[in-house]
Amino acid sequence: MSAEGPSSRLRIFIADDEAPARERLKELLEDVAADVPTEVVGEAQHGLEALERIPASGAQVLLLDIEMPGMAGLELARHLSGLEQAPRTIFVTAHDRHAVDAFELNALDYLLKPVRAERLAAALKKVAAAGTLPEQLARASDRPREYLSIVERNRIALVPVRDIVFLRAEQKYVTLRTREREYLLEESLVALEREFAERFVRIHRNCLVARAAIRGFERSAGDEPAWVVVLDGVTERLAVSRRQWPGLKELVADKG
Repeated sequence: MSAEGPSSRLRIFIADDEAPARERLKELLEDVAADVPTEVVGEAQHGLEALERIPASGAQVLLLDIEMPGMAGLELARHLSGLEQAPRTIFVTAHDRHAVDAFELNALDYLLKPVRAERLAAALKKVAAAGTLPEQLARASDRPREYLSIVERNRIALVPVRDIVFLRAEQKYVTLRTREREYLLEESLVALEREFAERFVRIHRNCLVARAAIRGFERSAGDEPAWVVVLDGVTERLAVSRRQWPGLKELVADKG
């Protein structure tokens, strides 16, 4: 098979909420085909649609708009990074140079709209070789995620952060609890606390609870008096550490 054969082409997925922008990228891909052979294997007009379609597309490279309704490009890229065969990501943005300085990381690249053919070719070569690291995506993001992602059989299940009642560290996993069920999450509890400080509060060294879900506190049964938190929507009572109790008591007083 020749170097121009299908097996040598980079499989591209395009995610942009504007149809003209997606068409422009496809035209540019054709323009650089002699230098970087590609094949467009899918496209989406918003983040949630892209998340649903990308795993089955076999895409190797994702051309991703940063600002999209429903789910921003940076959050989408973070969810995709959990896939066993995640596509390499090239961000596309209409912002000026100062607005994209945060994305100039070793394994990330970006295209500034209007995209130029030679810039696209260079980015494809760079990203295909380098890849995208989850830690770099986390640093580049300037706002908390709206969803946490659970990877199951190379598919991504999204859990809205607003639906989470508590997050509890157990060995190398974090148990994520909603009112309906539990999930296992491979993320650090410390990093989750830092990202969602406005939404969750620590009640114990291994547990964060949603501030909005706290309904009160009760004395636990036992030889030594202790407090447990009462949460909306779940029957389980979670222990409050002595270290965290003073701050939590003030939190409840403020809510009252």
